[in-house]
Amino acid sequence: MPGYLFKQESIAITGVESLQIRSLLDRQQFADPLGEAEALGISSAFWPLFGLIWPSGLHLAEAMGQRLLREDESILEIGCGLGLASLVAHRRGALVTASDCHPLAAAFMLENLRLNELPPLRYCHGNWAPFDAQAIPSQRVPRVQGRFDLIMGSDILYERDGEGALPQFIARHALPRSEVIIIDPNRGNRSAFSKRMALLGYRLEETVLKSAPEAEAYSGRLLRYWRE
Repeated sequence: MPGYLFKQESIAITGVESLQIRSLLDRQQFADPLGEAEALGISSAFWPLFGLIWPSGLHLAEAMGQRLLREDESILEIGCGLGLASLVAHRRGALVTASDCHPLAAAFMLENLRLNELPPLRYCHGNWAPFDAQAIPSQRVPRVQGRFDLIMGSDILYERDGEGALPQFIARHALPRSEVIIIDPNRGNRSAFSKRMALLGYRLEETVLKSAPEAEAYSGRLLRYWRE
């Protein structure tokens, strides 16, 4: 046994084919025998969050199922967790790179690609938080490199970013003409992030998101930033 429990289920995503997803059983799971997560600053309380299915992730997957994709468009998902949006866009033929800083995200992505009979998808280690490079254990995957037409993420504005690390990360990896899509469940850090994005030359369009009457209660926004 890997030290944690998981489950497999069919995840319905409005407008596109359902995904077969392996996820952690619940928020009580934890296993870090080599101290990799600890070295990355991931506490035991935060450890399982990457491997759970979150409403914001479902909304981003739905958005990628409905979005018009260009044939040559390059897409980066940051803080992907289980990467539902990446899997949807990948299935639709987009050129996708999924990224996360969790040591197990790559393994779960590989398994979920297999469960859905999808071809390989590029996965990279991506961490926008300040860190000491010497404290990072040897990575099994390459770090995010290059620039992209579209950068997307769900529920990534979960903490106050006083130094603007996330906008700086986006600036390093976004093409001059690019788009950023973020699903935010009204965490409270949206305004400060949007101001920093404006300084980078991005305009903002907000769409209010609410759950259907029969679904679990959800309230948030789709934030679309674009720069021409």
